[in-house]
Amino acid sequence: MNTPTTAKELEKTIAELQSLEALRKELDEEIKKLENEIKSELIARNVDTLEVGKYIVRFTAVLSQRFDTTTFKKKLPELYGAYLKQVESRRFTIS
Repeated sequence: MNTPTTAKELEKTIAELQSLEALRKELDEEIKKLENEIKSELIARNVDTLEVGKYIVRFTAVLSQRFDTTTFKKKLPELYGAYLKQVESRRFTIS
């Protein structure tokens, strides 16, 4: 892909990006719908693994432990603040 050099080229690139993002949103919604159909079937059958032709579908519970920063911050705000660090990031938006 060439780097846009004029305002008109940049505007065309932005329009193309927004079009692709809209398509991605539609695809993401369709993917989520299909995933939910499959999950519902597993739940209805009361199984977490199912062989369907050449596919093996799994919908399993996963346990993990995560640090509860909200509670830690409330109970020990000074200690929480002592370990904060400032981080810079960049945000890309088009409106």
